[in-house]
Amino acid sequence: MKLSKTILPVGKLPIERLRSLLAKLPGHDPRLLIGPQVGEDAAVIDVGDRCLVVTTDPITFATDHIGRYAVHVNANDVAVLGARPLWFFVVMLLPEHSATPELAESIMAEVGTACEELGATVGGGHTEVTQGLDRPILIGQMLGEVAPTRLVRKARIAVGDQILLTRGIAIEGTAILARERSDRLKGVVDADVLARAARFLTEPGISVVKAALAATGVGDVVHAMHDSTEGGLVTGLFELAAPAGLGLRVIREHISVFPETMAICQALELDPLKLIASGALLIAVAPTGTNAVMSAIQRAGVPVTAVGEMRPSSEGLTIVTNGAPQPLTPGDGDEIARAFENG
Repeated sequence: MKLSKTILPVGKLPIERLRSLLAKLPGHDPRLLIGPQVGEDAAVIDVGDRCLVVTTDPITFATDHIGRYAVHVNANDVAVLGARPLWFFVVMLLPEHSATPELAESIMAEVGTACEELGATVGGGHTEVTQGLDRPILIGQMLGEVAPTRLVRKARIAVGDQILLTRGIAIEGTAILARERSDRLKGVVDADVLARAARFLTEPGISVVKAALAATGVGDVVHAMHDSTEGGLVTGLFELAAPAGLGLRVIREHISVFPETMAICQALELDPLKLIASGALLIAVAPTGTNAVMSAIQRAGVPVTAVGEMRPSSEGLTIVTNGAPQPLTPGDGDEIARAFENG
């Protein structure tokens, strides 16, 4: 009798499986203030008069402009802890049958330009032509630093905190699909809409650094921040609440969805709330500081909206649509994986 094999879906490991893996790791150095756990995308190390913030993230779905993607998604994970991104390291793996000097040069040029925009420095990394790949893969690592008193920790989230959302959801997913799935979208989605969607990488852009630093500049009222990436807004909300063990409630009608995103998701039969969403910053802020934080972010030129609030853990995670609450449950993978699996 053959034993059946469980094949994991494309994308992040399912949350419970990840939680099980992390629980088996050995104890850590006490200087590791934030270590591996569900809901945290960066580590924090106490180095004396400052905290070193370290994160790593790969770029696996996109092939176009992956240098820019790699820098910004890693910088975002540093900034949401209140730190300024400073040093970037990159592993560049090129496919054996299509690697050219021009491809390597274009990727590294994008890395350099994106780092320059953020004021970060490329510190090193690794490059190689790799067997078995059909497209380039970039694995980035960003380091930053922050004063211990300015560190933003999700453990501080409290019941009643307001949940803010910058810009709108699925910026990254919209850009990737417009660029990588144009063959399926041409003739179905208006050409002008597709052209605008393809520019989402830079307009409005996937960086949340400016908004995050503006929010933390207000003072001690920001209790947590999170960059919604793979799994979209739904997974981002789960990861925002997970470290503090609280529930939350969001209002569907308050969540901004770009017309371009809606058009593409409707054409491909995808849920925009579960589509990879770098560029949409989630912020949990004390009710007394909500207006000040929103004003600071708007002065930085970034739209922001209040979409919900933190609730007791007994209430779980809910989304209210037309007045009717429903459970908010992360999916088994990102919607973008379905778009790529379907050809």
